[in-house]
Amino acid sequence: MLKSALAVGAAALAFATPALAQDAASDLEPGLSAPEIEFTQWTLDNGLRVIAIPDDGTATVTTSLWYEVGSKHDPEGRSGFAHLFEHILSRKTENMPYNMIYGLTADVGGTRNASTGSDRTNYYETVPAEYLETMLWTHRERMFKPVIDQEVFDSERGVVKEELRQRVLAPPYGRLQRFVIAENAYDVLPQRRPGIGSIEELDSATLDDARAFHQAFYGPDTATLIVAGNFDMANLRALVDAYFGDIPRRADPVDLTITAREPERTEPRSFVATAPNVPLPVAGSIWKAPGSGSEDSAALDVLTAIMARGQSSRLYDALVRTGKAVDSAMFYSESEEGGYVASFAVTNPTADADEVDALLKAELEKIRTQPVSAAELAEAKSELFADSLRRRETARGRAFELGEALVSTGNPRAADDRLAAIAAVTPEDVQRAAAKWLASNARVDMRYVAGEENPEAYANPVPMPTFRSLPAATGEPLSVLPEGERQQPPAAGARPTVVAPEIVEQTLSNGIDVVAAQTGNVPIATMTVLVPGGASTDTRAKAGVAQFAASLADHGTANMSAQEIAARLESLGASFGANAGRDGTFFSLTAPVVNFEAAGEVLADIVRSAQYPQDELDRERKRAIDGLLVEMKDPGDLAGKVATLVMYGDAPYGSQPGGTADSLAAITREDLLAHRQTWWHPGETKIIVSGGIAPAQATALANTLFGDWQVDAPAPTPVADPAGTAQPVRTVVIDMPEAGQAAVVAAVRAIPRDDERYYALDLANAVLGGGSSGRLFEEIRTKRSLSYGAYSGFGDRADDSVLTASAQTKNESADEVAQIFLDEFARLGTEPFAQELLDKRRLYLGGNYARSLESSSGFNSIVAGLLQQGLEPAEATRYAARLAEVSPEDATAAAKELVDPAQATIVIVGNAAEFIDDLRAIRPDVEVIPAEGLDLSAADFGLEE
Repeated sequence: MLKSALAVGAAALAFATPALAQDAASDLEPGLSAPEIEFTQWTLDNGLRVIAIPDDGTATVTTSLWYEVGSKHDPEGRSGFAHLFEHILSRKTENMPYNMIYGLTADVGGTRNASTGSDRTNYYETVPAEYLETMLWTHRERMFKPVIDQEVFDSERGVVKEELRQRVLAPPYGRLQRFVIAENAYDVLPQRRPGIGSIEELDSATLDDARAFHQAFYGPDTATLIVAGNFDMANLRALVDAYFGDIPRRADPVDLTITAREPERTEPRSFVATAPNVPLPVAGSIWKAPGSGSEDSAALDVLTAIMARGQSSRLYDALVRTGKAVDSAMFYSESEEGGYVASFAVTNPTADADEVDALLKAELEKIRTQPVSAAELAEAKSELFADSLRRRETARGRAFELGEALVSTGNPRAADDRLAAIAAVTPEDVQRAAAKWLASNARVDMRYVAGEENPEAYANPVPMPTFRSLPAATGEPLSVLPEGERQQPPAAGARPTVVAPEIVEQTLSNGIDVVAAQTGNVPIATMTVLVPGGASTDTRAKAGVAQFAASLADHGTANMSAQEIAARLESLGASFGANAGRDGTFFSLTAPVVNFEAAGEVLADIVRSAQYPQDELDRERKRAIDGLLVEMKDPGDLAGKVATLVMYGDAPYGSQPGGTADSLAAITREDLLAHRQTWWHPGETKIIVSGGIAPAQATALANTLFGDWQVDAPAPTPVADPAGTAQPVRTVVIDMPEAGQAAVVAAVRAIPRDDERYYALDLANAVLGGGSSGRLFEEIRTKRSLSYGAYSGFGDRADDSVLTASAQTKNESADEVAQIFLDEFARLGTEPFAQELLDKRRLYLGGNYARSLESSSGFNSIVAGLLQQGLEPAEATRYAARLAEVSPEDATAAAKELVDPAQATIVIVGNAAEFIDDLRAIRPDVEVIPAEGLDLSAADFGLEE
């Protein structure tokens, strides 16, 4: 339940775990395997590599172009440039005006994005399969005819600066993730520089730099096109020839090769980094490590999984389970030329940081000097194989796994080879890799603590190398052709026929409803158990009981200890999660089908007999309270908590699901047991199973696991009026002087999920803030570069929900963003919707929904939500039809009634001194409340006596 700074941080820091594939080894669970990625490959005369991954079980196609150009190619003095150029390239071409690409994807029910890593930049879309040719046309445009002009350069540079503020300066551990570790992990490789860049180097960049970067690095000879999904192979070959065959190679190519290699580190060193909003100190170490494709890469994958993966890992046992640390992490981050291993702990504020550091080092010394056990080895391999199965569940996932491995190795079969190598890792391999790469004399020890920002404190003593500069751009920049001269994108092709999975429903003899569907053929499945008793059942004095009862359920049952549960699930390659929403609690288990029944037995034991041992409760309560310290330092997190409170006041929905420091301290073991015994009742339980498992098998398994579950108590009565009465309109500023960015929220009271206006509001909201084609995104990011993104949405709830618009921006523009929110709220209800606009938004919403249904976790999430709100599972297949019934008049009426700016509450968390005067000109009655010591238990924030 802890949203740990560095549970999040570890994932971000690890970047992409190298892909994996396989032959099952004897120490894996019997039968556990991941199917190879089947593909066809060819290369055009101009050097473009093409990889096709067909899948006729999906109604979509993913087109992705992978350029072997990444942040390691940033020119001298231009860190973050590959990332900036990623933003630039998608914006304009000769035949595509500014941001036309958004409409070409979202307006047909697709999604698009791009990303930059050390070794590559990729641009990708997933759309209904009939739009394959349209997407290939856009990739041709962006490769061959991009418009790189001052407008797009200035706009995207502003957006990237806001992204940097949002991802680096605002979060408590953003600087550690993006700046500190890489600076000290490398000495000579260009990966030492932050991939996101710096404000100073972004400001010093020029349009000519962007044009030179494109001419030096971008062409068919540096790219791989990966197409995955439902398509005809012969047609794909013809389209690829037509759209890419005539694009010339780079005219004056610059070699992509990075010749530098990291020298061996033979002298240890240490540093202490400081940042202004760090709530809990971090202690850890960094080592240099081999690049992708090394003979030791698979062993390091296994090693770091043994050390830090899950609740049966060594670091969790030594640091977290003992209460010395709030969280711990260890990961291997790699790129083509080199990598690093980082290991760290977020220290419990009552613990001694030196003691935590010593415990961490003791565990590292053990793995260097003593063989790992057969059980540990098998568990780590099972986890890594299961990861691969989850990625390979969809065609898009297979494309990304193959692509990520390819760009770091040059080998399209590297993903499969890596998994085979993992299967072959021995205890001796792990110990050898640990002894070689984690030597004490090669270590950089780090501390990250609160203080003034001081990059000199963590600067690598090795002088930063001088990296290459690029030849100057030649010729004149292209421009968008006049409207009458532009080539139009090709029309949609034939839509493939795909049979939707059959949804099978059955009620067990004890009243449990079971919903099952086979959503794919990859041998992995998800079981979701839905019970009543969400966060709305908490009293305000003990807010967090429902979430604690859910998240601590796997910390000990009548039959298994927390360690036994973690070890069993992890050895089976299973992932388990539990969460208490407002209206109910979800338990979710995903596991390879071969291990599904064994993992399900553990799930059933957790749901039916969670015991909440006192020592587990005491430790996890302390971790949760420490985690709140982290969340209260993040403007975005804090704005969400405040908005919940001011919109619902003292009603049940207004409590903090994760609790407050005071409410968590008050929770007892008896509270958790009473919650489970009251609310987790078979008469009100529902089970959803989907994935690569037949419905008959899924239903039979649900019956085996839960069919004999009986309790003596009557079924619980739902909470009455959980949303309470509508609250007064307020303008609340939480003053956080050290905030690196301001979080801005505008919220209005909305409707329950079963309200007849639901689909009308859903469509109106899609116009307002649905993705990158929404009006908020257009006004705030595209036109003004004020934020990395701006969106709106409302939750599915049994009682009134809240429609919220949100964005993060630099502190001085917080008032401007708030005014845009209010203006767009007003426009939504006063400017009638055109039929064409709503038709596009219908496709956008329907496409997102359909893609979610393709994975077992997505299917279960949608169906569980429907069941929780009292709707039947078949509604999952009727979503598009329900949207089609909404008229423009219906959507306009819903917007006018519900999205009224006069009824909008504004919440801003940031440095008030930079925007408060301008905000008062918009909303004179502003409440300014210090972030320090903020009380989130009552709507008056504890300020009234």
